[in-house]
Amino acid sequence: MVLWLWRTIFTHSWRYIYFHTPSFHYSFIQFTLYSLSSTDSASRRAQLLEVSMEELEDAQSAVGEFGGDNRAGIEGTLHRISAIRSRKGLVVGLTCRVGRAVSGHIDMVHDLLHYGESILFLGRPGVGKTTVMREIARVLADELHKRVVIVDTSNEIGGDGDIPHEAIGGARRMQVPEPSMQHKVMIEAVENHMPEVIIVDEIGTEAEALACRSIAERGVMLIGTAHGERLENIIKNHTLADLIGGVETVTLGDDEARARRSQKSILERKAPPTFPFLIEMRERNYWVTHRTERSVDMLLHGKKPLVEVRKRDEQFRVVTERWKPYDGDGI
Repeated sequence: MVLWLWRTIFTHSWRYIYFHTPSFHYSFIQFTLYSLSSTDSASRRAQLLEVSMEELEDAQSAVGEFGGDNRAGIEGTLHRISAIRSRKGLVVGLTCRVGRAVSGHIDMVHDLLHYGESILFLGRPGVGKTTVMREIARVLADELHKRVVIVDTSNEIGGDGDIPHEAIGGARRMQVPEPSMQHKVMIEAVENHMPEVIIVDEIGTEAEALACRSIAERGVMLIGTAHGERLENIIKNHTLADLIGGVETVTLGDDEARARRSQKSILERKAPPTFPFLIEMRERNYWVTHRTERSVDMLLHGKKPLVEVRKRDEQFRVVTERWKPYDGDGI
């Protein structure tokens, strides 16, 4: 069974493979396969296979050691295996996330990379943010000849093992001992390795957001990702709001309030955004690009900013639609 699992990972186009104990007994493990080509329910295939606890342990031994975030990898690949544990710390389930080096995404933002300004990507899990990070790292290092350092907290961008996957090209990779240390490794990368570009996946804490600001203020280009589907999600998220400049409440004088035709207490952006560009990855081939400063200010004032939509047509060519009214829900 274990051999069948790994063969499935390497030879089929699956995005996720979950296997877990469906009850308190360890006689069966259920596999659910999610197709890489589609996300609807028709793409899923479940199988119920008889398996022993020893085989589950064999599956664990075939991967690297689980870190503090309960993630591991397979050396030389981009796959990620995540553990589900019982109260006693026993592994009772595994999620195998299939990672593949896919080229061709970078043409959606190739022009933005030449500007040298930081870019933040938003998108739900599974939309392809990490794949884009990997391709951007390669292009910046090999084609634009930048000194690129990847802060790879879960070894998802560069793969497991000490030697990074060839998909990142000439970019260098710094691994992180524990997820809670990501912000420290980010600062260490700037102070010790003279990067022109730092790439970091899954910015999720206030300390990491502040580390991003510190790095940007030193003139280093940042490419990062965060969970959230829309710009409004970051504006309302007190932990990550500093990435787009932060938000504060300002009390206006009577004359100023009348001149603005607004209430006396309004929301304003506190500082310049850490990421001048923000891209919402709505789908794999449908991205909404913001000039962060302008979009945040307009949303805070109750207006809809103009954005740039980048998508692919039926021939897979990139189509750019400029000055489109933003379709967000507002603040």
